[in-house]
Amino acid sequence: MRCLVVSDKVDPVLYSAAIKHRVGDIDLILSCGDIPFYYLEYIISMLNKPTYYVFGNHGRETEYQSGKHGDWMVKTEPMGATNLHCRTFQEGPLLLAGLEGSIRYNKAPRFQYTDSEMWGNIARLAPGLLYNRLRYGRYLDVLVAHSPPYGIHDRPDRPHQGFKSFLNFMQMFKPGYLLHGHIHIYRNNETTYTKYQDTEIINVYPYRILDLEPKMLNE
Repeated sequence: MRCLVVSDKVDPVLYSAAIKHRVGDIDLILSCGDIPFYYLEYIISMLNKPTYYVFGNHGRETEYQSGKHGDWMVKTEPMGATNLHCRTFQEGPLLLAGLEGSIRYNKAPRFQYTDSEMWGNIARLAPGLLYNRLRYGRYLDVLVAHSPPYGIHDRPDRPHQGFKSFLNFMQMFKPGYLLHGHIHIYRNNETTYTKYQDTEIINVYPYRILDLEPKMLNE
């Protein structure tokens, strides 16, 4: 499937009338987090494709004016998209799952996790992944995450360190792809693609167009 994957930055090329010309025909939209709702909703409205997302470490709650009386309401999720966090879905031939947020670096109430807490999130995913293995012969095709794994595409400062639990996740469940954002890219020579065992790890910042296909296990 041809997928548009976005993360962390409003790109003017996509947030414009030229988006269809820029991306061409796609089958699926994925978001790795830390983008405004209005940006993702614009992409959905222009491309009209199934959309899945996870929150980044900052999350998003956007106020907007609604109704005849001009009352203000708070949006807690983007319209037209499905939250993947701790959930599994099948979209076309792809098996999808998601894990939101970053490593815990302050006392924010949401969207930050210790590695132990992330293991709890993985445990919530496990039943769906085991069901996939029984029904489809594989656990997962695409893990949509915000943060990278520990030691792969991450940074030494605490807010941008990756999850060690993601390394174990890839060893156990063998996703074909792990897509992440969180790590902003400022130089052309920075590494954005790494193969770890059976998994292709890709930093999608600020957006990538990827051809993603199911990969059967070699077991």
